[in-house]
Amino acid sequence: MSTPPAAYPLLPDRHPQGDFFVCDILDAAPKGDMGSMEHPIFSLSTKPDTRPRKYEHNGATVEIKPSVDGLATVHDRDVLIYCISSLIKGMNDGKEPQQVIRFQAADLLKATNRMTTGRGYNLLKAAMERLAGTRISTNITTGGQEIFETFGLIERAKIVRETRDGRMQEVEVKLSDWVFNAIRAQEVLTLSREYFRLRKPLERRIYELARKHCGRQKEWRVSMAVLQKKCGSGSTLREFRRLVLAIAKEDEEYNHMPDYQIRIDDEKDHLIARSRGTVGADPSEAIDIPPLDPDVYDMARAAAPGWDVHVIEAEWRAWATSKPRNPEMAFLGFCKKWTQQRGEP
Repeated sequence: MSTPPAAYPLLPDRHPQGDFFVCDILDAAPKGDMGSMEHPIFSLSTKPDTRPRKYEHNGATVEIKPSVDGLATVHDRDVLIYCISSLIKGMNDGKEPQQVIRFQAADLLKATNRMTTGRGYNLLKAAMERLAGTRISTNITTGGQEIFETFGLIERAKIVRETRDGRMQEVEVKLSDWVFNAIRAQEVLTLSREYFRLRKPLERRIYELARKHCGRQKEWRVSMAVLQKKCGSGSTLREFRRLVLAIAKEDEEYNHMPDYQIRIDDEKDHLIARSRGTVGADPSEAIDIPPLDPDVYDMARAAAPGWDVHVIEAEWRAWATSKPRNPEMAFLGFCKKWTQQRGEP
């Protein structure tokens, strides 16, 4: 295998799959909760970000307050992805999910393509401190429940064992009610393993948004102003546009972004995410959603006036990455978002 050029935008694959995939994140494909994929919970900064932020969009309100260590970052999210992936795999195997999860620190580091050096363990400690210290207030619903109190992304983290040189061995994490509700309701999406090789926080955030909004559709378009809001960027719009353009140019040269081709429509000042056809390409991942109650189509026509609801249904079934608990309500929600994004035909 040839060595990638020095300018190659992806991190090296530090732990080839055959070496470790212990809990698949070994058999468990990486999963992200849809609430924090949709909304800008995590900081894009690589330096301590201590600015509180408030985000409002389409009726959803999120207030995020940092601790003295700063806001949890996009890279800190790896801890949550690992925990969510492990629990979803257990549920698929018939196990009851537990809000307190215990794991080997080395397994997390390997599964998320992190260093297993002393620095890697120190960075993991710092990530858990920021995750516990970042406090969130929101009216976003997860698992059919609205959480209005302030909570952390994780409630606590504990090192159960340490080696003699101070490195973590076994770690125990208690997830917040908000994240745990999303897991139990399986409000999660599968992520590409290449996500952990993306160097830039903004690349990861753009991938998350494309995964959430484009799914298995052919493409998703978003204005730079709305994209900046969804990313939670503190840059000026001009600087943000420059950063996104640099990512699009690298993707045009290297095709490094997972699942989606990232391009810019200069004329309309839009980002375009085009599916590479890799999401759900495995037939074993096909989602079997049963036929809908015939009565739901009248409600769908009211939610998406002027549109052919059967065309929207076909798009919804292609986009879905998990079987909804209430297919009719999930379909109606998709119809409403379809109209919000596209207007009347």
